[in-house]
Amino acid sequence: MDRENSVGIPRSQLLYSLGNRKIVEFARETDSCLLCCRPKVNEAGLCRWCYSSLDTPEIHAAVKWTSGVGP
Repeated sequence: MDRENSVGIPRSQLLYSLGNRKIVEFARETDSCLLCCRPKVNEAGLCRWCYSSLDTPEIHAAVKWTSGVGP
């Protein structure tokens, strides 16, 4: 099992999702983590637990959002 909540996106699609402005903005608007659907997401659309578990390519994509650059 690669995700905690089957409603969230599969982890294998996270890099694609972080590169898609509409997907990230929807997660932020609904305050629902892209991966696990927990509330209180950051600018990248991820909760603090999922954000802390990112691997190197994923963290580089997420930092673009948290630094204000976007996809």
